[in-house]
Amino acid sequence: MADLNLTPPQNRPASADNPADRAGDPIWDIIELLFFAYRDFVSDPDDVLTRLNFGRAHHRVLHFVNRNPGMMVADLLEVLKITKQSLGRVLKQLVDEGYVLQKEGENDRRQRLLFVTPKGEQLAMKLAGLQTERIARALGELGPNAHEAARRFLTAMIDADGRDGVQKLIARADRARRPKP
Repeated sequence: MADLNLTPPQNRPASADNPADRAGDPIWDIIELLFFAYRDFVSDPDDVLTRLNFGRAHHRVLHFVNRNPGMMVADLLEVLKITKQSLGRVLKQLVDEGYVLQKEGENDRRQRLLFVTPKGEQLAMKLAGLQTERIARALGELGPNAHEAARRFLTAMIDADGRDGVQKLIARADRARRPKP
């Protein structure tokens, strides 16, 4: 049976129920919502970071070092997908200003292990708190099971070959942060 909707497909909103309606067209609403959501998700931390002459790269380093104490520099490079040179500049500033410590590995002195200082942890937790408030507000508007649906969606957005590694990194950090009984 013919489609009786006379609106050209490119001008019709895509049906969430039928991905075939998209017929290869960009999913503009989701693309743009992701751009705007990211803009606002980082805006609160950006305000705090700007006052310290830090940027988003500093935030990412602080976040992952805080969540993964003792993380090797090589592992941080892999997580952030940045060059050694880019990380070096940011890391030097965080170390020089007392937010991050670098230590040699116990078994291999060539390893550089990263830890946040109390000052670094305080800043990382402040930034995470701002983002948690925004996430909690959004999830609260969506109702039951929103957290799990958001986790599944965001996990599915990660390249398939990287999902297991990301899940393991998150689980390991969660276990490390749990209070000891």
